[in-house]
Amino acid sequence: MAALQTIRSKGAFLLIIIGIGLFAFIAEEFVRSIQTTTNESRQVAGSVAGNKITSQEFQQMLEEYKEALKFLRGNENFNEYENAQAEDFVWQSYVNNQLITEECDKLGLNVTDKELQDVLIIGQHPMLQQTPFVNKQKFDVNLLKNFLTEYDKMQSGKSEVPQEYIEQYTRIFKYWKFVEKTLRENILQQKYQMLLASCILSNPVEAKMNYEATAKSADIQLAVFPLRNVNDNLIKVTDEDIKAKYAESKEKYHQYMESREIGFAAITVEASEQDKANLHEEMNKYFSKLESSDDLTSTVRSSNSQVTYNGIWITKNALPGDIQNKVDSMSPGSMKGPYYEITDNTENIIRLVGKIQAPDSIECQMIQVGGATAEEAHTRADSIYKAISAGAPFDSIAKKYNQNATKQWIVSNQYESAPTSDENNTKMLNTLNTMSTGELKNITFDQGNIIVKVTDRKAMTTKYNVAVIKRPVTFSKETYSKAYTNFSRYVANSTTPEELQKNASKYGLTFQQGMEVYSNGHFVASIPNTKEALRWIYNEDTKEGGISPVYECGENNTLLVVTLNKIHKKGYLPIEDVKTFVENEVKQDKKAEYLMKQYANIKSLEEAAQKGASIDSLNGVTFNSNTYISAAAANDPILNGSIADKKAGQWVGPVKGSVAVYFYKVLNVHENKAMKYNESEQMNIVRSQHLRNLQTFSNDLYINGNVKDKRYLFF
Repeated sequence: MAALQTIRSKGAFLLIIIGIGLFAFIAEEFVRSIQTTTNESRQVAGSVAGNKITSQEFQQMLEEYKEALKFLRGNENFNEYENAQAEDFVWQSYVNNQLITEECDKLGLNVTDKELQDVLIIGQHPMLQQTPFVNKQKFDVNLLKNFLTEYDKMQSGKSEVPQEYIEQYTRIFKYWKFVEKTLRENILQQKYQMLLASCILSNPVEAKMNYEATAKSADIQLAVFPLRNVNDNLIKVTDEDIKAKYAESKEKYHQYMESREIGFAAITVEASEQDKANLHEEMNKYFSKLESSDDLTSTVRSSNSQVTYNGIWITKNALPGDIQNKVDSMSPGSMKGPYYEITDNTENIIRLVGKIQAPDSIECQMIQVGGATAEEAHTRADSIYKAISAGAPFDSIAKKYNQNATKQWIVSNQYESAPTSDENNTKMLNTLNTMSTGELKNITFDQGNIIVKVTDRKAMTTKYNVAVIKRPVTFSKETYSKAYTNFSRYVANSTTPEELQKNASKYGLTFQQGMEVYSNGHFVASIPNTKEALRWIYNEDTKEGGISPVYECGENNTLLVVTLNKIHKKGYLPIEDVKTFVENEVKQDKKAEYLMKQYANIKSLEEAAQKGASIDSLNGVTFNSNTYISAAAANDPILNGSIADKKAGQWVGPVKGSVAVYFYKVLNVHENKAMKYNESEQMNIVRSQHLRNLQTFSNDLYINGNVKDKRYLFF
């Protein structure tokens, strides 16, 4: 139990650990070669460097990862966005693992059992520090060995592990195996990175240049002619200009993933005023029912409330945030509502049954007492209760009845999030919450008894018995039907994308153009539950100019229609697809040329000001600095580069920047005398800078890996 709690308490950090080294988790169990049969090819969810992965294999990987997250989070549920995040994480981890493993195989890199054992013995790896096997803030390999020995005994039936702990031991074991595999792959990754790092060198020339780029700075006065001030009528852009610029900057338009340009119209159906009035009237009726009810559980359940009621004393944290803010100010027996809550668009009723001071954590011992009949169990429980009350040791009595009376902690958050609780469970928990330390009770149930002794209590807090009816303000069937009919007519009367755009306003809609959708996406236009629309967009039968069916998506409250405008294949985007962007670049170049020609003979700041330039001052400019230029309303690295090698008193210009044309006078050049040149130190700095740029190598691996992502077909 303690080990499990240790893991849960550090769940957030462990999620980061998962991110560091999921490679082993992904690779060792699930990456298999796939036969190139026709049937299997239809089930391919993706491939890396020619190695295919089926949808079934990927699904298994995904489920294993989500199970690990559930264990760490203590939460069994995932919303759509969390599912999407998990899917992307597993996919990216799979891709990275494939790419790195392939490189390591070529290089003969691997992780031996001895290397892994050495890491365990040293016990300093961050992953190990976040396991249950930590003693005095240090990973203790002996604790791990003892646990594994005990687990093996449990598996063979030779262990005395209590029945109620078997599942927890199993989960801890599975988690350790996950950590072990992750650790092994993390070590391999580190070895690969260290090998790459050993290839990165620096030299004295680089070191000197880096020193001067930092140690030398300049103060300047600056004249700025922003490109945005040049009217488009003053320049002329030809097709030849655009073609030349495209050829010059073609790499900017290299697309490593296939995409689709779409247009779409969507509407989210909302409750009408009549819908709101009807709900409020219904909530008034439930207010009366809740006020007079003796069976709050049934009343709340019949209301279809988003908040369950079990009659259990709970902490405030178990309630929705808006309810938490209300119960503190309420007195026991009072009610509030019905009222509208804007934060979650709900109507609410609250009945506060009571408040007590109770422990958040309770340590207790239990003896379960059964019998051939309920009466026999009650009689036996009475005898046990009297014996312990008279001084008989609790442990001895428990052993007599073949039970392990191990002390166990019950924490509020272990039961507060449960969607339901039967009558017996509620009775048990409420009894524990009101018992004092050392108190013994005989709790009677329909089929038996439990003798319970509270041995410790911690973290006294306010607990509430509160019934909440929370209902979303949503549309009726009639309102949705009306919206669907209107949207369907809009689509039916628009046979082309152009007509969809033209007719949108007639139906109270907006049609949006030019959205780029990628195959690794999960949502169309950020709308949930649009997988079917995404599959239509990427279906090989869907042609440019096509119009999709009407999709019911979102939280069952959104209608969507999509048009496929352009198919952008992987590779260089055609010039016609990026013409607007290239043309803008050409315009910027031509505007700069115009300004440089117009003001080429300017020799002073005063003259520049007379010509309409904005005057600015910049102090302490270095080659490495990222200086904001107020007059240009931007940072311009080109200007920093121009200043770096200039001398005091020098007049410079015109300088073609990215957003303006500049003229400037160097007022002073400073050298940081306190910053002494140390060649070895500067070489290390340069090398560190190069190491940070190794990310580009990872990108190259990805590009050369011929990664194909077809998850959209299945997930």
